[in-house]
Amino acid sequence: MQALVDLLAGLPLAEWMRVSRWGYAGVNTLHVIGLSLLFGAIVPLDLRLLGLWRGRVPLAALARALVPVAAGGLALALVSGALLFLSAPADYASATLFLAKIGLVLLGAGSALVTHRAAARDAPEGDMADRLARLPPARLRLAGALSLTIWTAALVCGRMLAFTGD
Repeated sequence: MQALVDLLAGLPLAEWMRVSRWGYAGVNTLHVIGLSLLFGAIVPLDLRLLGLWRGRVPLAALARALVPVAAGGLALALVSGALLFLSAPADYASATLFLAKIGLVLLGAGSALVTHRAAARDAPEGDMADRLARLPPARLRLAGALSLTIWTAALVCGRMLAFTGD
């Protein structure tokens, strides 16, 4: 592991992330935008999965609008996060909060994939949003509760890491 950390720390891109004040600030801004898109899309979708607005806001329509936003936010956060990691790979690789955050991000993405796979398996017709809306309410509530908990915990770990370095 140390060899990989040393290799990453020696990359020209890592050096740029360490010495370019505006480069680091720009990448950090992109990371915040990605997190905002991700969390801003996930929270209303998860609240709807939990049953809020049932009967007033169709789940399929909400999922059709918010899932691509969340996916785009996640992609932006992952790419910008990888660049931020390069600024201090040894520090991040040894930080408990960073490892917890990465674990939670993997768990959150995995949970979403499991839910989407269940929807695809249980409802072979329609687009993914229609299939998702046909999952049993108990399954939707569980998916919403897990997602909201996991992504909130990941966000908290990331923010605490930014200010404590642990």
